[in-house]
Amino acid sequence: MTIVNIPAGWPATEEEARAVQDELRTRAVLDEPGPPPGTGWVTGVDVAYDDERDVVAAAAVVLDAASLEVVAEATAVGRISFPYVPGLLAFREIPTVLAALAALPRPPGLVVCDGYGVAHPRRFGLASHLGVLTGLPTIGVAKNPFTFTYDDPDAPRGSASPLLAGDEEVVGRALRTRAGVKPVFVSVGHRVALDAACAHTLALTPRFRLPETTRRADSLCRRALQEALQEGLPEATIRH
Repeated sequence: MTIVNIPAGWPATEEEARAVQDELRTRAVLDEPGPPPGTGWVTGVDVAYDDERDVVAAAAVVLDAASLEVVAEATAVGRISFPYVPGLLAFREIPTVLAALAALPRPPGLVVCDGYGVAHPRRFGLASHLGVLTGLPTIGVAKNPFTFTYDDPDAPRGSASPLLAGDEEVVGRALRTRAGVKPVFVSVGHRVALDAACAHTLALTPRFRLPETTRRADSLCRRALQEALQEGLPEATIRH
């Protein structure tokens, strides 16, 4: 497990964080096809918090995209690096997620975030932020539509409908990964087009609503958080 310090110069106010979003958003690549679904490696990242103790744990779990077998995993733990502000959650998560990815013994390939890419009020959620910082292809697969609207997709698995900001702007898709079960909400992060993002999501959901990447990373980061709380974090991880 990697212990993470809050980076020097990390945004401390909403204004600073929004300025960073505005600058990085211009670097997001939204029209590359990305790696073919079912090939290479695919990595899930997720985080777990204990806000009362100011601790966040991140996990990165690499799967073989063809078999969905786990081939590598890593965790990182640190102090929460930003207050809770809707639309700025990436600033709470990025340092530990980057550390978990860096601790992996192999390249992560496509990265699947439990959250949003361009389906975000400022069109720059965690998946986009992480992709721009790392250069990796990323997608967001979220459990709810955030503030956006959609028509319920048809019941069969694979059915989809646009995820809309206002009446016309498409920011993602509501995608049915299990017949008759609530959809997930897929959006582009970086270097993967929306059609490909949905194809990857279906390839990662052979049995359950959520991608195997998300399920594995969620379980691992929760365990890492419990272990960190039992062991305690070094005082050096606190911002002064």
